[in-house]
Amino acid sequence: MASLTFSQVAFTCKDPIATEIFYAKNFGFKRARVAKLPDGGQIVFIKMSDYPFYFELFKAKEELPVAPPINDGPEYPSVRHLAFKVDNVDAKLAEMGDDAKITLGPFNFDEYIPGWRTVWVADPDGRIIEISQGFVDQDNPPPLEADLRLPAFTI
Repeated sequence: MASLTFSQVAFTCKDPIATEIFYAKNFGFKRARVAKLPDGGQIVFIKMSDYPFYFELFKAKEELPVAPPINDGPEYPSVRHLAFKVDNVDAKLAEMGDDAKITLGPFNFDEYIPGWRTVWVADPDGRIIEISQGFVDQDNPPPLEADLRLPAFTI
């Protein structure tokens, strides 16, 4: 199998610079590249610290055609939310100050995973971001229960 690395997520933003500032200030992203487009626009690539992972920021050319997501994100087929792990959710919220536009929580999920605490916030464009602490992988995760599985597709 050829080498494979998760590379980037592309965002369409009302204000790419405001989005860049939000992620730089609150999650350690830094500008990695600006690409000029033939139509005069630009793409801003921001990189998460020294990880080989980028957000690719495009300027929106249209208005949002649906209501902005709430709580922990949309329940229709979509990306529900982005997530970042931190050592302490409350300390991160305090550090973010007015940038922390809480949409849901914070909640403790000790009944699922001891020590797991999560809050959801909105970025400048209303994308939902989960900030959590204490999540760990499960040893030998069980298969999904039958009633939770997606229906089989037929061709």
